[in-house]
Amino acid sequence: MAVVSVLDNRPSFETVLKQYHKKIYNLALRVLGNADEAADLTQETFVKAYNAYSRFQGEDSALYPWLCRIAVNGCKNRFREISRRVRFEAVSLDKPLETDSGGLSLELGDDSSDPAGIAEHREMEQMIQCAITELPQEYRVIVVLRDIQGLSYKEIAEATGQKIENVKVRLYRGRQILRRRLSNYISD
Repeated sequence: MAVVSVLDNRPSFETVLKQYHKKIYNLALRVLGNADEAADLTQETFVKAYNAYSRFQGEDSALYPWLCRIAVNGCKNRFREISRRVRFEAVSLDKPLETDSGGLSLELGDDSSDPAGIAEHREMEQMIQCAITELPQEYRVIVVLRDIQGLSYKEIAEATGQKIENVKVRLYRGRQILRRRLSNYISD
């Protein structure tokens, strides 16, 4: 990988890759709901970013929203590809069982020594991920960027190419849908 000149004041692309790889992967995983698709999309995102990095005009603080925009656009393209693929895809008998709500999600580890707490936490993670996966795409992307990735409204607007007002409305609506779907499992 080429290192950007010190005169440029930008970090090397290798530094950018190390700093944001996990975040972009997690974004793709939450939006796509599939670890393999997320890994592929993350790689594609960084290949595209590497090819365009010399033309990037923003400040260092704008790097992450810029990468998010590339990833979100990749997710949109991936949704189209997946919907085309699903129509003609053969189903393997060895494939893990998928649920009506979008499939099984990855389990996150917990350092707790309480087996019941661990099981409850994992179950809640699965329910939340399934609920996120069931959100319409335009809400899912916004909810993941704000509530999981922690981007500001301005950064989300930059990443998605939407106005801040649209971001706020879609975030509100996405959260409302999640509240309704998870109302049996959470209390206010």
